[in-house]
Amino acid sequence: MFTGIITGVGRIAAVHDLGGSSSHGKRLDIAAPPGYLDDVGLGDSIALNGACMTVTQVDLPQHRFSIDISVESLDKTAGLAEPSARINLEKALRANDRLGGHIVSGHVDGIGRVSRFAPVGESYELRIVAPPELARFLAYKGSITVNGVSLTVNSVEDIAAGSEVSINLIPHTVQNTSLGALAEGSRVNLEIDTVARYVERMLQAGALPTPQKAIHP
Repeated sequence: MFTGIITGVGRIAAVHDLGGSSSHGKRLDIAAPPGYLDDVGLGDSIALNGACMTVTQVDLPQHRFSIDISVESLDKTAGLAEPSARINLEKALRANDRLGGHIVSGHVDGIGRVSRFAPVGESYELRIVAPPELARFLAYKGSITVNGVSLTVNSVEDIAAGSEVSINLIPHTVQNTSLGALAEGSRVNLEIDTVARYVERMLQAGALPTPQKAIHP
């Protein structure tokens, strides 16, 4: 479980094949900020650009850790096998931590495409086209996770390609996450709000016929 509040920006230092065929995944070596790994152990969960991964190796002197990522995860995410790419890092939530963003599971629901990223006053406007299957989960002033960052939706417009959301990024967010490197056409990992999942399920359940009680003579 995560909150979408980025605690460090790392870099993909190396990408290794885990086998010789296309059915094999990758091992990623991630360079972390100095001191970031001091409380990290084997088996811990760290979200990389919003995707929850398990730490398989830790090299404290080199400030590096490794994760293994499957072909399925690579297929369902963006930017997790690009050498030298900067990525957002978040350690798993502790029970006594502040919930600074919103509840984030670290499971990527779809890949969006940046349609605009430009300064507006002191801030930046980020527009993302989400795939059609996510459109029903996006709402004005609702929450969305973009590459692991908890953000608030300022507007939603349904278009032929899916649903375009507009998000305001303050300078602090741009400077302290990897979102500042985005450009038109960039692919990003999206996770919808957990509450929206339950609302969708309740609406589906409400549409089902009510089971009839058995009548015994």
